[in-house]
Amino acid sequence: MAGALPGSAGQKIYSGEEAAALRCANALAFTAVALESTGRISQLEKDVMLDITARILVEHVSGNWQQKKAALRVVRDRRDGVQTLDDFRRFATQCLVQFPTN
Repeated sequence: MAGALPGSAGQKIYSGEEAAALRCANALAFTAVALESTGRISQLEKDVMLDITARILVEHVSGNWQQKKAALRVVRDRRDGVQTLDDFRRFATQCLVQFPTN
């Protein structure tokens, strides 16, 4: 999987491990917000998941923050909610092992 903001200045293409990290970050962030909005997790738990998402981006994805956010938007826009939740169910544990944040 590759992610980039087509036609933008400073465009960065991600592939391999970095693309996988972006997909993990997307699944964690989307799921955290979805679960908290339905009362299935607390705001604190959501914040912890979002912190893990940010740390994955900082520690496992190269580029500046704008490039990372742009790539994350591309990943988000390529997946619908059902696909993203399925990604979380299937890969969350693997994501945390593959992209440690401590």
